[in-house]
Amino acid sequence: MNTEVRNPERPFLLPLPTFTDFYRAINDRDPFPWQARLARVIAETEEWPAEVGVPTGLGKTSCLDIAIWWLASQAVREPALRTAPTRIWWVVNRRLLVDSTAEHAQEIADVLRDPPGYGLKGRSAQDVAAVAERLRRLSSDPESVPLEVIRLRGGIEWRRPTDPSRPAVLLSTLPMYGSRLLFRGYGSSRGMRPIDAALAGTDSLVLLDEAHLAPHLRTLIPALAQCTPGAQSVLGEARSRPRLVELTATGGAEAGARFDLDADDEAQAEVRTRLDAAKPTEVRVFQTANLGKHLAEGARDLLQTSSDAAACLVFANTPKTARSAFAHLKRLVRGAADLVLLTGRSREHDAEAVRKRILDPTHGMPASRVAVRRERHLIVIATQTLEVGADVDAEYLVSEACGVRALTQRLGRLNRMGRHAHARGIYVHGEPQTKGKKGEDAGEWPVYGQEPRVVLDRITVALADGGVAALSLSPRRIPGILGRPVDDSGRAPEILPGLLWEWVKTTTPPRDEAPVEPYFSGIAGPEYSVAVIWRAHVPGDGDRLWPRARDREAIEIPIHEARHALRAIRGLVRLKPDRVTVETFDTGALRPGDTIVVPSDQGHLDEFGWNPSSNAVVVDVSLKERGLPLDALAIQHLCGLSVGDLLNPVLGTGGDHEDMDPSQRADAIDRVLTSLASATGHGWTPAEWSDFVAGLQRKVVHPSNEVPRLPVKREAGDSLLRSDERDEMSLTEAATELEAHGRAVAALARSIANRLGLSTELALAVESGGRYHDVGKADRRFQRWLDPYGNHVGTVLAKSDMPRDRWDAARAESGWPRGGRHEALSARLIERMMESNPGWGDPELRDLVLHLVISHHGRGRPLVLPVADGTALAVSTRIDGVSVEVTANLAHIDWAQPARFRRLNDQFGPWGLALLETIVRQADHAVSSGVTAGLPRG
Repeated sequence: MNTEVRNPERPFLLPLPTFTDFYRAINDRDPFPWQARLARVIAETEEWPAEVGVPTGLGKTSCLDIAIWWLASQAVREPALRTAPTRIWWVVNRRLLVDSTAEHAQEIADVLRDPPGYGLKGRSAQDVAAVAERLRRLSSDPESVPLEVIRLRGGIEWRRPTDPSRPAVLLSTLPMYGSRLLFRGYGSSRGMRPIDAALAGTDSLVLLDEAHLAPHLRTLIPALAQCTPGAQSVLGEARSRPRLVELTATGGAEAGARFDLDADDEAQAEVRTRLDAAKPTEVRVFQTANLGKHLAEGARDLLQTSSDAAACLVFANTPKTARSAFAHLKRLVRGAADLVLLTGRSREHDAEAVRKRILDPTHGMPASRVAVRRERHLIVIATQTLEVGADVDAEYLVSEACGVRALTQRLGRLNRMGRHAHARGIYVHGEPQTKGKKGEDAGEWPVYGQEPRVVLDRITVALADGGVAALSLSPRRIPGILGRPVDDSGRAPEILPGLLWEWVKTTTPPRDEAPVEPYFSGIAGPEYSVAVIWRAHVPGDGDRLWPRARDREAIEIPIHEARHALRAIRGLVRLKPDRVTVETFDTGALRPGDTIVVPSDQGHLDEFGWNPSSNAVVVDVSLKERGLPLDALAIQHLCGLSVGDLLNPVLGTGGDHEDMDPSQRADAIDRVLTSLASATGHGWTPAEWSDFVAGLQRKVVHPSNEVPRLPVKREAGDSLLRSDERDEMSLTEAATELEAHGRAVAALARSIANRLGLSTELALAVESGGRYHDVGKADRRFQRWLDPYGNHVGTVLAKSDMPRDRWDAARAESGWPRGGRHEALSARLIERMMESNPGWGDPELRDLVLHLVISHHGRGRPLVLPVADGTALAVSTRIDGVSVEVTANLAHIDWAQPARFRRLNDQFGPWGLALLETIVRQADHAVSSGVTAGLPRG
């Protein structure tokens, strides 16, 4: 084992537990032998194997537990000597797995935060507390939560770790991770793309679950390193780039690079039980096209053999076939079984209800289910979304023809724990309905190409050799029967330095730039998709969406399908790059990664997800958490009421309503609420609607360019950490003095840099960037904007405490030009200060500090765009005791910045430079989110 270099200034109160003790405390059971052995190997060698090839059903999710424990074990080291990455990405190309694994990650985080609160006592509580203490010490804020857990799945989620030094687990679909890595993050505003790229591309362990679903990501990461061969490492070599580990039962790594079971595992009774679990499987071959019907009949036939109510899982290859099988089963069982449809195309709000039914400990099919007699059969019809990672255990299984890897995974859900001696499966092979060239019999199956033909041939040979009607396809026997996969992952385009350079320019992306999707999804089938959300109120062109789009209300839809299904809807809108403002568009102009806002009365959704044939009104799930839009059309969509006349006095529109006093306005709000209480929202239960109306506040909130609304009483408000929008607007709960704000950001940036292990020179650079980043706000116009009422005369402010709905008007009154960037003035002032002080750092340090200042809101990559500004004013201030003055005209362009940006990218690499920016920017966000150096309110 490598000798650890300990930091004597940071002693720990509790000894680090072994992995076995930590795992037992978290999971209330001992790890399998392979899990403890993998943790030991990683701790000793400081390397993960290229591939963890443990068969399905034997707990590969524990790799999260291992990674967290390994990171904690290195907290005793000097930060620069750490090799365990701070962030753990769990990446998979299936949304349900992201959700399922997220629950396990969140459970670990919750227990780490409060062991006694989760029932841990004695040694177990002490072991978890010891790991938590070490994880906290890694962060710049030792009082923070030990571990952040963030899920990225739907294409619009904005969440990200709040501090690059804080341990975090991020659970992500392939497009969400791949797009972030390449500076085009789905769900990222243009200004936040560099931060998301840094968090994906540095200090990250990437656990690629079922790696066969993402073959091109495996080659992309090392290819990116070759594009920047001369880049100086910002962190240690082990943490400067993503470290990729493939988790798959059907991988192809060489023996020396693959971690698998050994004799100790085979000697363990529970492992043997799962490896030899009974899975006799019958094969049915059809030439007809009605696969949905055949799948449904297979499920019916299996359940008819059961003397007790049982659970059956039906796998279809496409949502269309799954919907067909679901419809046929409804007719076949006629209410004699509970039917659940899961295709992956459902909102988190709706998927939660579906998952709850599937994982119910009594009536569902979770692997942890105890032997409780069912009241009714349960049939779950699913696509590949349930194929990997889902810890379910069905007694019967029907699978549409598929490839070797997919069938291996699907069978992993049949008698998963080896407890059902009566378990049976049916493999339904239907010939493809499209022929090959010149009519030859070379058609392809959707998703799996021609591999199902190979699977059928191998199964047929095994049936003939054994002289049996059904094959025993236990995990131990599957490899010998199905053989090696013959799927073709296709090609991905070659990544070139010129392409990467175009993507790195996030401020002004080049027109007609290459899309990033083929580089992580391949040429043949890139993941071109859009996100769709449903709203009762859809803003007009140029207005702002309220509330903010959230991941849990979105569905990802293939772009070609969205174009076809939504073409009849007039006036469609989508989010602009700022992720807040909307624009109208034609469906022919859809782009990958777009977020479309669909009126809730347009349908296209049912309880099981995306259904273009549904005309039912869709529940706007955003309102339950955020409140009621005071818009007559939106309320009519919600509950069918016409309340236009009632809204006029509430909003002060029409007639003499503008001069109403507060008591009259309150009475008007009461009349609206009374009217709402008499109705029921479409798709809401009466109890849900009653609770919603009762939970609305009796006050109107009306920010600029947003729909006025009645907020909910439990609304927590907009967290300043959700994005940098509020920080960019310079709004906080209390006005903040400029110099004090700069000192606070500098101190936090330096602390983050030290925790990460940056060199002294780089730590100085980010500290200086934090100290100087807002000095341009000394401009007199900007100060009038921050303090329009003169409440803080004699004080130079960094942040204002004015109401948000006054922000735009105050800007216009101050004379500050629309779109003007204070960071351009900050860089201008800092450059003049450096010129006046020749001893201030070497040229490379100056370059870096200037860039960190000019890019602290995501601009300057490579240029800060000018705005019309005819001012002849100058801006002056004192910086480090030096008086400096420069022109305040924001029409002037810093033409040296593009070359400076290019030099820094060459020097530190795109992700290294982005990480340095991230340290300054997230320190700024964190300081701005609290009341630091607060001044009295006026």
